[in-house]
Amino acid sequence: MGRVGHFEIHADEPDRCIQFYQAVFGWQFSRWEGPIEYWLITTGPDNVPGINGGLMRRQGPSPSMGQPVNSYVCSIIVENIDQSLTAAQTHGATLVVPKMAIPNVGWLAYIVDTEGNIVGVMQEDTSASTK
Repeated sequence: MGRVGHFEIHADEPDRCIQFYQAVFGWQFSRWEGPIEYWLITTGPDNVPGINGGLMRRQGPSPSMGQPVNSYVCSIIVENIDQSLTAAQTHGATLVVPKMAIPNVGWLAYIVDTEGNIVGVMQEDTSASTK
């Protein structure tokens, strides 16, 4: 069985993207010493569930606002979805699907980051309900 073990963010302006994810989610970025412009992303400690990823300069046109999803969407687990959504919008994200309850699981919303990528923001909460 195959499992997702790495994700990749494509950015028009990598420095702007790095600033966004550092400020909103506390991620760490380190420049890869390979032959292409690439950054390794650490999203949390190794003893916490989750995966790390990479960042690279976008090789084609930016996604258009409002276009349908045409790739995998990653959701970031946060402690407080309301605070995270406020921070994301303060740092240039756009809220595209407002916070909604996933009953018995938690709260979920979708944003578009500074680079036009759709990202889920999820707070685990087994008491979440649509009632």
